[in-house]
Amino acid sequence: MRRAVITVLGRDTVGILARISSGCAAHNINVLEVTQSILQDMFAMIMMVDITNCNVPFTQFADEMTAIGEQMGLHVHTMHEDLFNSMHTI
Repeated sequence: MRRAVITVLGRDTVGILARISSGCAAHNINVLEVTQSILQDMFAMIMMVDITNCNVPFTQFADEMTAIGEQMGLHVHTMHEDLFNSMHTI
C-alpha cells in the first residue's frame, strides 16, 4: 500500500471535508483515516489516504489538492508517506 498525508488549515466553512474527499475519489484514492478539529472558527484536518490505485501522477494529484484549497481559501498540503516518514525520522 502506498499512502499520503493531506493536511488542511483555514477558516471553517461548509463542505471542506466533502471537497477534499471528492477530489480523492475522482482519482481512485481511498480515504483511510481522518482527524479534524475546529478551534473557534479555524479548521484543521489531517487525512491519511491510500494512493496505490491513483489514476494520475502523484504530483498532479497534489497540485489539484492545492488548487481546491486555494479555491476555498484554505492551505492544503499533500505529502507522500515516504517523504513524511523521512522528515520525522531522527
